Amino acid sequence: MWIDTHCHLDAGEFDADRDAVAAAALAAGVSRIVIPAVARENFATVRALAHRTTGAVYALGIHPLYTPHARDEDIDVLRAEIAASLDDPRFIGIGEIGLDYFVPGLDAARQEHFYEAQLRLAREFDLPAICHVRKSQDRVLAGLRRNGVKTGIAHAFNGSFQQARAFIEHGMHLGFGGNTTFERSLQIRRLAEQLPLEAIVMETDAPDIAPSWLYRERNTPDQVPRIGAVLAGLRGLRPEELALGTTANAAAALPRLALSSA
Repeated sequence: MWIDTHCHLDAGEFDADRDAVAAAALAAGVSRIVIPAVARENFATVRALAHRTTGAVYALGIHPLYTPHARDEDIDVLRAEIAASLDDPRFIGIGEIGLDYFVPGLDAARQEHFYEAQLRLAREFDLPAICHVRKSQDRVLAGLRRNGVKTGIAHAFNGSFQQARAFIEHGMHLGFGGNTTFERSLQIRRLAEQLPLEAIVMETDAPDIAPSWLYRERNTPDQVPRIGAVLAGLRGLRPEELALGTTANAAAALPRLALSSA
């Protein structure tokens, strides 16, 4: 059994065959797919999709790349949506939130405004955070520390060993996916090989971050087992061992997964 802890199954790239993509993932052994929201406009979409897709769950949040068009009142809407979702077994946390210092032209102060506000909601409701950390690991971790949010996932982690250890010591898990399959991704592969297994969760970020065999093509959640086999090989493990470990890790990172059923 595998868990894809980060998949944008609501994305337009899946409009033509979304149900088939989800069914293929389930057939491949991916028993859970976490669908994070990115903006107020898709809160209802990810919730509905999670409820009609076997094994799917959802998170609610405002992605840093969507902050240019977000409004301050969206935080109030998010708070109300979270409160209304607490009794929903398919709701698992706050996400995707965070900071992005890679994409040019983004207002750093605006990003941080929304990130901090959403961390306060995570603390208020005692929920894990699924964090976007592109070129922003230190600032994301500082926010987690400042707000006392100690559970969740640093998605698509690509920092240093020192930064990885700091996230782990704080209580966060680190997401690894298609990037680990590229031989030129030396740092990511070293991290995936050498970090404690207890810190690692699997993800695709589908339709993005495709593995090497789908380079420049659409990524899909059924790729998790094959990506996991590569990661297992780096660590000298059988894929079944990695699946068991990372599934347990996902449950630790996102405790409400235990509430959801297929």
